[in-house]
Amino acid sequence: MSRINKNVILALLTLTSSAFLLFQLYYYKHYLSAKNGAGLSKSKGSRIGFDGTQWRTVKKFIMLTSSQNVPVFLIDPLILELINKNFEKVKNASHGSASECKFFCVPRDFTAFALQYHLWKNEEGWFRIAENMGFQCLKIESKDPRLDGIDSLSGTEIPLHYICTLASHAVHLVVFHERSGNYLWHGHLRLKGHIDRKFVPFRKLQFGRYPGAFDRPELQQITIDGLEVLIPKDPMHFLEEIPHSRFIECRYKEARAFFQQYLDDNTVEAMAFRKSAKELLQLAAKTLKKLGVRFWLSSGTCLGWYRQCGIIPYSKDVDLGIFIQDYKSDIISAFQDAGLPLKHKFGKVEDSLELSFQGKDDVKLDIFFFYEETDHMWNGGTQAKTGKKFKYLFPKFTLCWTEFIDMKVRVPCETIEYIEANYGLLTRGSS
Repeated sequence: MSRINKNVILALLTLTSSAFLLFQLYYYKHYLSAKNGAGLSKSKGSRIGFDGTQWRTVKKFIMLTSSQNVPVFLIDPLILELINKNFEKVKNASHGSASECKFFCVPRDFTAFALQYHLWKNEEGWFRIAENMGFQCLKIESKDPRLDGIDSLSGTEIPLHYICTLASHAVHLVVFHERSGNYLWHGHLRLKGHIDRKFVPFRKLQFGRYPGAFDRPELQQITIDGLEVLIPKDPMHFLEEIPHSRFIECRYKEARAFFQQYLDDNTVEAMAFRKSAKELLQLAAKTLKKLGVRFWLSSGTCLGWYRQCGIIPYSKDVDLGIFIQDYKSDIISAFQDAGLPLKHKFGKVEDSLELSFQGKDDVKLDIFFFYEETDHMWNGGTQAKTGKKFKYLFPKFTLCWTEFIDMKVRVPCETIEYIEANYGLLTRGSS
């Protein structure tokens, strides 16, 4: 009987202890956690969104690049837009302080970073370590366009893009290369025959549909979602560059063919004109950049770029185009302040405006303003001696960046159509 009593008492004690434990768990869940939820959400292991694939992939990629001293910087348009909208909060964030993943956890297929290739010291070692960490990486290479003008080096390949996947997310590393105009360039992401088209959804990539050119960005380090990353110091400027970044190369091979047929003019006079024209173009570009006015190479200057990758020595002037909607009322005074007096002004802002400034050594700067109609564009011309007016029609065109006499400048993307509207049909081979 005493043994039974002891067993009953032991069972009752066990039951009571279990009931008390269940009560404590219930109380903690429904009262304490509700009361102190804000504090508890910041505790390690309960932060919101930090177990997502995107964040974990980005974190591992940043760990990889940091350990190898690879100075990548964030260029992802979606995330940069979010950062720009919350810039003051982001700037004041400290490492590990985030309680909720607001940037890198946004649903997307890719996160885009960039790298300046001349700062990359151990490319092959980095590639091996990435694969050891679980990344599957695809390397896209192509010939270096900077060497197309040098027969012995033409065809040398350089890395243009890396795409590294981990789980279901991918990091797109865009490789920027320095160009002689002190800007950064990235290449076209072309898939060669052996590449698996299903490796990632390539069509969703933000960079690589065409080559691109960007101003060299100043970088700053910030903390977002608990991760330290480099971003452009002026994210808005970089975002504004993206949709207008398309780049087209000078046709070096065709230029060489042109000079095989027509010998280059290397007389003292021709060399002096090229030097003066280059200085005039540099001064004009600097002046218009201060005004925030877009311009492009037009007329004979554009023809020289397209046909022979240089200045036509007998042209005797520098020709630029500007959309009339970009006209600024202080453009004349800005050029005069830069040491370029106004020589001629034809037409008016509403109709056929054309400005001509006098550079040194008798080299002129001619600026033609373009007007847009429903199905075409046009600019007016006036003969200086007679005052006779002309109207030149052009098919609609967009603007691309290019490199010309060691400068990053714009030209019409539809270059042949533009030049032929000016000069008539070109021979499509050597032109």
